[in-house]
Amino acid sequence: MSKHLFTSESVTEGHPDKACDAFSDAILDNILNQDSEAHVACESLATKGLVVVSGEIRTSASTDVENIIRDTIKEIGYHKRNSGVDPDEVKILNKLHEQSPEIAQGVDSENISEQGAGDQGLMFGYACKETPELMPLPIQISHRLTEKLSILRKDGTLPWLRPDGKSQVSVLYENGIPKSVDKTVIATQHDDMLAEYGSESKELEFVKNEVIINVIKPVLDSYGYDYKDDFIVNGTGRFVYGGPEADTGLTGRKIIVDTYGGYAPHGGGAFSGKDSSKVDRSATYMARYIAKNIVASDLAQKCEVQLSYSIGIAEPTSFYVKSFGTGKLDDESLTKIARDVFPIRPGEIVSHLDLKKPRFRETAAYGHFGRELEQFTWEKVDMIESLQSKL
Repeated sequence: MSKHLFTSESVTEGHPDKACDAFSDAILDNILNQDSEAHVACESLATKGLVVVSGEIRTSASTDVENIIRDTIKEIGYHKRNSGVDPDEVKILNKLHEQSPEIAQGVDSENISEQGAGDQGLMFGYACKETPELMPLPIQISHRLTEKLSILRKDGTLPWLRPDGKSQVSVLYENGIPKSVDKTVIATQHDDMLAEYGSESKELEFVKNEVIINVIKPVLDSYGYDYKDDFIVNGTGRFVYGGPEADTGLTGRKIIVDTYGGYAPHGGGAFSGKDSSKVDRSATYMARYIAKNIVASDLAQKCEVQLSYSIGIAEPTSFYVKSFGTGKLDDESLTKIARDVFPIRPGEIVSHLDLKKPRFRETAAYGHFGRELEQFTWEKVDMIESLQSKL
């Protein structure tokens, strides 16, 4: 019997890097709401008292960057006392500028089948049968833990929680199958409660007990696996000082959290702030869509997909499907079937997944994959019949 542990992590929407993803995607959605043909590559940086927005855009939209940032800060739950970023006082530096016309030459085409990729790159998708959402178990539990922290903070159940936080989950596998949760770690920012509890140790005891009772155990119980209860909560003892005040945030620095928690390869390109002409985003969504539909069709128990592109060229430079020996067919046959069924040219991907509509602010925290929301078209399993017809 072969045993091993695998660990993934997630972060809350109040983590500085995730806040920057939210800023960039909120700006993107605002632009797409006015101009569906816009080209956007928006990056954000957040530090104490300052948010910097930079990048390249081509659009007819008029965008109030300052108000978008301030509104997003409020949505996340940041204020002066808990983050160093007060929505009413923060300085916002807008350095967005015009996209290079040289990029437009290769991307623009009236024929969607001839629309070239916005850049070169490689993209991966993955799916497996470890969870109902066809995601690896460690990242899925990690996301639900951080999401639960934010839900209970915002609904007033745990009003002393602050926006910044992390989770980490280690799952024990036997012969490649998840058997139990071996270790669960939570780091959550909280109010300064020393005056109320008298000492750091008593403050920590309160925080730990409340997080275990209200967050960790309900989430772990919902998955039905055995778990060890030697949980780690706020391993340093206190977590009052957080958000951009304590740690500068940057768009695109949580790409493993955004995808499969390290369980599957990552091509290296970030998603947030990029419109769908950027294959870093759109082709990664398509790769997940392909992998998920193959697994949902029972053509494989687990599936990895890779795509790659050259800037300005519509046809992918490579495409493969890998089933790790779990496929009903060999990988070469699965690749051929997938190539026949799924559109993988950039313009066709955008059309099939309807990616010109604003929907990206919602992706900025708790995973781009594994949440079956209506607007997450890449999570649909609507190609099962088409795949099975090729057998």
